[in-house]
Formats: sequence, structure tokens, C-alpha cells
Amino acid sequence: MGRLIISVVSSVCLLAFALQDADAQYRTDSGYSGLYDSETAAAMRRHVREVASAANEGRRAGSEGEKNAAAYLYDVLEGYGVEMLCPEEGDEFGIAQASGDTLTSRNVIGFVQGYDTRLRNRYIVVGARLDNLGTNDMTVNGEPVRQVYYGANGNASGLAMMMELARMVSTNSILFRRSVIFLGLGASSETFAGAWYFLNRSFSDVEAIDVMINLDMLGTGDEGFYAYTASNGDLNSILDSMSSGLQPVHPEVVAAEPYPSDHRAFYSEEIPSVFFTTGRYPQHNTPKDTYDIIDYGMMERELEYIYNFTVNVANTDDSIAFRQQDKIIKTSPQKENVVPYYECDLKPSFLNSTDPRQFLIKWVYPYLKYPAEAVKDGIQGTVQVSFVIDKEGKVRDVEVVKSVDPRLDAEAVKVISASPKWRPARVNGQKVSSSMTLPVEFRLEKKSKGGGFGINGRRQSW
Repeated sequence: MGRLIISVVSSVCLLAFALQDADAQYRTDSGYSGLYDSETAAAMRRHVREVASAANEGRRAGSEGEKNAAAYLYDVLEGYGVEMLCPEEGDEFGIAQASGDTLTSRNVIGFVQGYDTRLRNRYIVVGARLDNLGTNDMTVNGEPVRQVYYGANGNASGLAMMMELARMVSTNSILFRRSVIFLGLGASSETFAGAWYFLNRSFSDVEAIDVMINLDMLGTGDEGFYAYTASNGDLNSILDSMSSGLQPVHPEVVAAEPYPSDHRAFYSEEIPSVFFTTGRYPQHNTPKDTYDIIDYGMMERELEYIYNFTVNVANTDDSIAFRQQDKIIKTSPQKENVVPYYECDLKPSFLNSTDPRQFLIKWVYPYLKYPAEAVKDGIQGTVQVSFVIDKEGKVRDVEVVKSVDPRLDAEAVKVISASPKWRPARVNGQKVSSSMTLPVEFRLEKKSKGGGFGINGRRQSW
């Protein structure tokens, strides 16, 4: 009997060790919360894990870790359909050190063009810093120890949110009148060097930047969510207007700056700036600022708010002034009172559908012919075409707002111009002329046999 009891106890112990070993083998987080993530929260979790990895060693300005984070940001933005305005290695710049050496850092710059012919050359800059404190070598009990300042919340969280915001803006570019620039800022810890370089050396059209949106430390929203505008009246008005609407979360607008960050460089250039943050937190600038302190569900709610704020800023007709006395009440009204698609009470419809995709699926692509010479030359890409649907439902004023090739441009314009009548839009119950911009994709696909190319006239995912 004694041998039987010992055998049973041994089996239970072995089973416990086996389960413990299996748990160590398959669990990569401190809990199972990631199992319930939405796709967006899961993506931000993945971004933070990559940027704040041990391999990047805290991303000190000028380090390989910062360079790796910049390369990851570039790849993600490009994969989300954002047009990249810098080389794959980033827009490099040097910072002279007291030692006489030069620290080399880099910015990563992406671009989504707005559709409005009047406002697409005005810009919103969305920025997030790339770097953190790096590592600290110390001696403990006579043994060398390296501390890593992972910077998961500071500022892998802001970078993660910027990447997913870029995805949303790129996917819904038809809704943005102004263009949006996404800016991963290198060497932010070096007196905001990346922001200074962008404004003073890299970007030639600084006067056309209407607003800077800074995303820094956004992962601890259970402690609060804040917006700092340096008391800019126009930005506060937009934030106030959103406070009465249904949003997943509302930031507290604060008069005191929560933390010095890259918005300061833009403010110095008299560019209206808003800083979104969840503020300081106990692990700030310590080795405990790791992946598992972040609330990804709350980040997703903050992201939805910031996306809606960006839409509001991109589409306002009012100028956004740095000083109130510089305020211009309205830009010139659109001729013939043409109402943008998104502002219509009842949007224009094609074949009983107000979804513009139906126009592409049921009219544009069935009648689109890929020009033979363009096929021969291997030309492909997405043509952005704007047009007006007048009060009678006729399509007019068709023009290319983003060109790929004259042959592809002409074919896209021809097919859209030949559109059957739409049901016109309405505002306050009255028929109005409305405008929209659509992406028409020309894509070549390699044939599986015999070489050459096949033709696919389908647009990218909406």
C-alpha cells in the first residue's frame, strides 16, 4: 500500500512539472488578455513588442536599436499603402557630440494625399518619437549588469498608435481633404533633434503645415487621457465640438504641459499643435517600462478618438491659427456650392447604393480597358479621380488629382465621365451637387504559365 501511495504522489508531481514546463513553453505574455484582442489591438500589441524588444536595447538615439525601430516603422507604413517620402534607411541627419563624434539618427516620413483640390497641399503632421534612453551598465555584487530601458510606453505605444492611425487614414483617404504626413522622429531625446531637422532642413513646405498632432506615451489610459494644445483657441474649439458627440473616450484638455515632447519644436515654428498622451506613469524612464504594463484595449479607444479628431482637422473650412488675431474666418467657398460627399445628409447613390465601392464594382471596372501600350511598358498603379455629381445626377468636372501615367489617367477619366446618372445628394431635404474622389487601380499580374502579364482592373482593399 505504501509503495502505491508513493507512486501516485510521484505521478502527480511529474504531471505538475510537465504542466509547468508546457506553460513556460507556450505562454509568451504574463496573462491571456491578448486572446481577446481585436485586430487593431493585436496589431498595436505586435508593434509595441517589436519596437520595445530586448534586441533593440532601449533604442538610444543613433543606436542600432533606433535604426531597427525606424526600419520596422518604414515597412509597416509601406505595407499599409502609405506613400513613403524617405529612403528605406530613413531620412538621415547628424548631431555633433561634445566628444567630436557625430551621432547619426533618422526620421521616417510617410504621406497620404488629401482629395480636395484646394486643400490637398495643406498638411497635418502626425508625429511619434522613435528613440528612448538605451541601456545602463552597472555593477551589482561585483558582477556587471546591463539595464535596458525598453520604452514600451515611452514611446513604442505612440509609434504603435501612429502606425494604426496611418492604416486607417490610408484606407479611408477618400474622407480627407487635407494631406496627412506621418513622421517617426529620431533623436527626440537629443533636444527634439528629429523634429528640428524636419522643420529646418528636410521639409520645404513648412508654411503649409496647418496642425501637428503629437502621440507620446499613450499606453496607460486607465490613469487618464489628456490633450494639450498650449491653449490654442481653434484646436480647443474642435476638441469641444467633439465632446458633445458619441466617442469611445474623451480626453481631458489640460492647460499645463504633461511632458516635454516633439510638439515643442512645431510650436516654436508657430504651428498649432496638440499633444495626446496618457501622461507620466510609475515605470517612466525605468527598466520596468515593458510590454506588459500597457492597456491595449484602452489604446484602441484612444485611437478611434484621435482618428475622428484627425478627420475633423483635415476637413475643416476654417483656418487654424497660431494666434487668435491671425484667424481667418472662412476660406473661399467652393464654386457652385458643391458639397463634399461626407457632408451630405443623404449621400449620392449609384444603382440604389450610397457606397462608392458599388460604382467601382458595377460600372468602372467592368468597362475599364487597360491600355495596351501601358501593359507593354509594365505601367501600373492607382489613379485618384475627383468628380462632381450635379443636382440632376449627371457626372461632370472629372479630373485626375493623383496621376500614375497619362494613358491610365485618360482611361480612368473616360470611364467615369461616361457614367449613367446617379441619384443626387441632398442637404436639408434639397438636392445639391456633391463631389467625391475615388481610387481606380490598374494592376498587372504575372501569368502562371508562358510568361508575360495578365490584367487585373480591381482596386485595392477599401
